[in-house]
Amino acid sequence: MDMPRNAFKQALAQRKTQLGLFLGLTNPISAEILATCGYDFLLIDAEHGANTVSMVQDQLRAMAAYPVQCLVRPVNHDPALIKQLLGVGAQTLLVPMVDTADQARAIVRAMHYPPKGIRGVGSGLERGARWNAVSDYFAQVDANICLIVQIESRTALENLEEIADVDGVDGVFVGPSDLGASLGYLGQPGHPEVKAAVEQALKRLADKGKAAGVFCGDPALAAPYQASGACFLALGADTGLLRSAATKLLNSVRPQAVRAAGTGY
Repeated sequence: MDMPRNAFKQALAQRKTQLGLFLGLTNPISAEILATCGYDFLLIDAEHGANTVSMVQDQLRAMAAYPVQCLVRPVNHDPALIKQLLGVGAQTLLVPMVDTADQARAIVRAMHYPPKGIRGVGSGLERGARWNAVSDYFAQVDANICLIVQIESRTALENLEEIADVDGVDGVFVGPSDLGASLGYLGQPGHPEVKAAVEQALKRLADKGKAAGVFCGDPALAAPYQASGACFLALGADTGLLRSAATKLLNSVRPQAVRAAGTGY
């Protein structure tokens, strides 16, 4: 059998617009529901979401029947954790808190087998290789492994071009919340100065010819971020959508219920 094709990596190379969501609910059923909604990608968040490696695998399996591309964000740069996530079938990792080109190079090495990297060989135990059912797995794997590094600090902005130039980095994702905190605007990802810094970072990446992405929790920011060069955008998270929909439904009925109770009906 062939290795699953990484359409997300191919879309980045062609700068096709990709729209997605973060998943933090840790549940394969909610992941599968969202896989039917038409998003280009869904990202399982194991940095802030409480996703373990086995939970990641369960969600990847739940979404495998659908055309949506599945990304994973690990909690850190640990090569052992990266090895496990690739082993359970993640093909695209979005790695947080990358501040320097040296850090990016270390992550590239963690994602690849020797001689390019240091990833340990255990394909007979791994879903990513379909337990050795993938023909010529080692010949196919590099073409389908995709690395996105996340830029979210003042230091990272200073090193942006050097990070983007690292061989093996397929794209750079800008995180406005942590970047805003680093710039002195904690809890204000939409602050004008944060927005300006994000847009400038996206333009710098576009000028380098590197695929650029951004978290865009405010739909009004999607157009200006795309105009600045973003080709992949995370439009929110499953947790936020659940809470927003639940409160909207309640608030749409509660005033009517209060009025009805007041009239005795």
